[in-house]
Amino acid sequence: MRSPRLLALLATLAFAGVAHADPHVGFMRLSTPDPSGAPIEVGVWYPTDTPETGPAGGMESLPVATGAPVSGDHLPLVVMSHGNGGWFGGHYDTAAALVRRGFVVAALTHTGDNYRDQSRALEMTDRPRQLSVLIGYMLNASPMHARIDPAKVGAFGFSSGGFTVLAAAGGEPNLAATFPAHCLKHPGNYDCRLSAGKPLPAGVLAPTWTHDARIKAVVSAAPALGFSFGREGLKGVTQPLQLWKAGDDEILPDPDYAEAVHRALPRAHDYRVVPGARHFDFLAPCGPQAARQLPGPLCASAPGFDRAAFHADFNRQVATFFATHLGVGER
Repeated sequence: MRSPRLLALLATLAFAGVAHADPHVGFMRLSTPDPSGAPIEVGVWYPTDTPETGPAGGMESLPVATGAPVSGDHLPLVVMSHGNGGWFGGHYDTAAALVRRGFVVAALTHTGDNYRDQSRALEMTDRPRQLSVLIGYMLNASPMHARIDPAKVGAFGFSSGGFTVLAAAGGEPNLAATFPAHCLKHPGNYDCRLSAGKPLPAGVLAPTWTHDARIKAVVSAAPALGFSFGREGLKGVTQPLQLWKAGDDEILPDPDYAEAVHRALPRAHDYRVVPGARHFDFLAPCGPQAARQLPGPLCASAPGFDRAAFHADFNRQVATFFATHLGVGER
């Protein structure tokens, strides 16, 4: 016969197991109005009690419960900004890892800088503005807005998205002063080839950068245009920051990008260098369909580099960072 003390202990453990079980991953494809342009395409992952049924389009490795009800209240939010020519699903495995820690994750496809349309790829001021529009939509008008805690908002970005979240968090890049000299010195760099023969947009020459005080924590992976900030341009980034650099970044090589941000940041931050990683190793590992359809560099890692193993650690570290700095309990 079990003692009352043992029964109480078993009941406590059972309750803890229920309370800390990972939620299922829900998914919705949404659209948010943009007062300055076309509606913005958005992918949203969120906790649900409904079991996953299968992957959504383009995210072959992640079963989701499409359209399922949201579970939980006072949920923290992370918004995601992709790199040049990307889309909202480029970091879907990282989004799922955050959902399993209790987050809602909303990623936008940047208008004018995505895999379908790069007509505004040099309009860098558009990016943080669009990210701020997304935050407003998620907090005030999205299907799960009443479930989100507006005091717990984080921002994640990769490459051009890494630049985007730094600017949205308070950074003031000076592209007019730094970009021409940078490209005279490094004409073969990706950013300089992308802009070759094109004048910098008027909005970049005399910019108004959108800063969003609702952003309380930032993760920037392999940020583009890092050289454009400098110490003065980063003094406004006061949130907790996790900064990632690929150790063998062939697209944004040292020392002008992640390393430049690291050296210029006036405050302590969490800086992580990934030995052997290439630029696109921060994207979700490619499944068979993606490997057939995407350009080779997006899926190709260096010989001996295990992207899947890296992402298991990367996703855990990103989720832990946001959970720690947005006051989210352990699961």
